[in-house]
Amino acid sequence: MATRTFGRTNVSLPEIDDDMYLGTASNLNRPGHAVSEFRYVDQELRDLEIIETDLRNGRVRRLNADRVSFEGVRLSSVEFADCDMRTWQWVGSKVSRVVFRDCKLMGLSVSDVGFDHVLFEKCRLDLASFRQLRSTGPLVFSQCTLTEATFEACDLTDTVFADCRLHSVEFHRGKYQGCDLSTSDLSTVRGVGNLRGVVVERMQESQLATALLKELELTFTEDLPAPR
Repeated sequence: MATRTFGRTNVSLPEIDDDMYLGTASNLNRPGHAVSEFRYVDQELRDLEIIETDLRNGRVRRLNADRVSFEGVRLSSVEFADCDMRTWQWVGSKVSRVVFRDCKLMGLSVSDVGFDHVLFEKCRLDLASFRQLRSTGPLVFSQCTLTEATFEACDLTDTVFADCRLHSVEFHRGKYQGCDLSTSDLSTVRGVGNLRGVVVERMQESQLATALLKELELTFTEDLPAPR
């Protein structure tokens, strides 16, 4: 089984046959059924809705969709590459051995989804919202942009953010023990006080201090108006 290593974390990658052995899928929405050994490529869609469907051992490439909805979807050993999936509502799903590579997922909204051996690599996740995300196994964001993304009531235990842009990312209360932020700039993140137990470099102490000072909205004596 192929793996990728990020610091102390190993992520198992999808096991997918060569494209010549995969069937071309025209529709991924099959409620109550599975779509397996498939390739889904070069699609331009206004709406993509997938409900209560198992997607197994497949590749999704160059999919552009204006509105996306996944509900009760199980993803196992699937690769997404060069996709632009906007306004994506993703609810109540389980995801295992899945890779998102070079994808634009801006405005993604994730709620009550479990991730196990999942890799986001070189993806745009600006304004993404993650609520009650559960990392039941390795979860890695590598070289991703998450400007103004939010994490709320998430379990990000041992999750890795490797060389990510975390400008104005907001971390609400959640579980962050062992979450590795050691290679990302933390000077603009919000919710620093919630990041108990994360892994950082000593050189990032000043970044965390800068972020905390911004949150506290302190007034320095030298900035006070002169007494009358």
